[in-house]
Amino acid sequence: MSTVLITGANRGLGLAFARQYAADGWRVIATCRDPDRAGALRALAPNVAVHRLDVAHFAAVDALARMLQAETIDVLIANAGVLLDSESAPDAIDPQILERSFRVNAIAPLVCAGAFLAQVARSRERKMAAIGSIVGSIGAAAKGGYYAYRSSKAALNALWRAFALDHRDVIAAVLHPGRMRTDMTRYDAAAWNSLTPPEERASELRKVIARLTPADSGGFFNYAGKALPW
Repeated sequence: MSTVLITGANRGLGLAFARQYAADGWRVIATCRDPDRAGALRALAPNVAVHRLDVAHFAAVDALARMLQAETIDVLIANAGVLLDSESAPDAIDPQILERSFRVNAIAPLVCAGAFLAQVARSRERKMAAIGSIVGSIGAAAKGGYYAYRSSKAALNALWRAFALDHRDVIAAVLHPGRMRTDMTRYDAAAWNSLTPPEERASELRKVIARLTPADSGGFFNYAGKALPW
C-alpha cells in the first residue's frame, strides 16, 4: 500500500488530496495546525492519520519526522501555504507579512523535504511535490502587487529546484494548481463561484504527480502537466 504525506490538509486543496488518496486506498498522513478544528479531515479516519503540525515551527517538523522515521512515504505534498497581502503599493508593504510569507511558503516546504527525505527516498515512488503558483514565475509576470506572496513563491521555486539538483534520489517538482474556489480566493467575490473546485484540481494534480519521472525533477508544472517558465 502506498503512503502520502500532505501538509495543510484541513481544507481546500489539501483536504481534497486527503479524501481522494484515501478513497483510492492509499495510507494518508495528514497534518494541520489544529486537528480539533479539522472535523472534515478527522472524519476520514481510519484511512487518514491526522497529526498536529504548524509547518512554520521547524522544530515541530523535525519532531514529527523523528516520530515517523520508520514510515515509508511514497509521495510528500508540501501544500500548506498563506496569502497574507494584496495588490498593495510597494510603500504599503508590511515587513512582518513578508517574513511570515517566506517562512511558510518557501522555507517550510524545504524544511519538510529535508526532514522527510529518508522516508521518501526509500519508497517506490520517491516523489516530493511543492504547491507553488504561477504568480511566483518571474518570466510570466505581467502585473505587480502581491509582493509577499509573489516573492515567497518565487523563492520556493529556487529552493525546490536546488533541492532537486542536490538530491537525485528523489523526484521533486513544483506544481501550480491555478485559482480555485478556496478560502484563499474568497476576497474575489465576483469570480469566486466561477473558480475551479479544489476537488477537480486535486484530481488533475494527482495525475501530474503520478506521471512524474526523474527527468521532471526540478521542474515547474501546471495542473495539466505543462512546463512553466521560472
